[in-house]
Amino acid sequence: RVGPQEWTRWLHEAVRKAAAHGLMVDVHDEYRPTGYERTYPNLMTVEGIRGDEESPDNRHTLITLFTRMLAGPGDHTICYFAPRVRTMGSHASQLAKSVLLYSPWQFLYWYDRPDASPRQAGGAGSSDGVIDDEPELEFFDALPVTWDETKVLEGTIGEYATMARRKGRDWFVASLTGAQARALEVPLSFLEKNVEYTAVLYFDDPQVQTRTGVRREERRVVSSTVLRHPLGENRGLAVVIRPR
Repeated sequence: RVGPQEWTRWLHEAVRKAAAHGLMVDVHDEYRPTGYERTYPNLMTVEGIRGDEESPDNRHTLITLFTRMLAGPGDHTICYFAPRVRTMGSHASQLAKSVLLYSPWQFLYWYDRPDASPRQAGGAGSSDGVIDDEPELEFFDALPVTWDETKVLEGTIGEYATMARRKGRDWFVASLTGAQARALEVPLSFLEKNVEYTAVLYFDDPQVQTRTGVRREERRVVSSTVLRHPLGENRGLAVVIRPR
């Protein structure tokens, strides 16, 4: 059930018991965010969201970003190799979501399967949904659990959003588009002055001969750089910026 005091009390008691035993909690399905994680930080995140298991397109995710995410962390159940990624948006969109949608315990590879699992979705021998070692997965490997600073650089509900989040001296930038393509132009003035950085961009490119079609590109940038990149409709861009 959703909302009744009886079940809310039951769940809060479960969170307290988990805290007493040093256990982390990720609540899924029938629970509305209440801010209880401020009192019990072992409540790492809460689903309470129409995430990737419901196959939302980027437009819906860009509404979620400005609404549900105001209530606290959200486990979006990010898919990556599951066939539904091709209907929701793109693989670069999935990378971008992991930065835009804050959750210190974000599920990655929802509905994806280990390499040794049976091939199911596309029939015998199909690789649909099976996790593979694509080059851009280094982005997920580098993703921190929490952030030291967040900057909302631009956004319009349901249309597009670009954010930058910092951990230490490293910055993670992500952008997502809805139904309209756009030319991304982001000043990097939040970077330290007189410091040269390497920016690694991950974006969709059908010419890349991999299962996911994500290109990795390096650029040298400084605080005066304007990051420019074209984004098609229902697409994404993920960037890691580190001091050289």
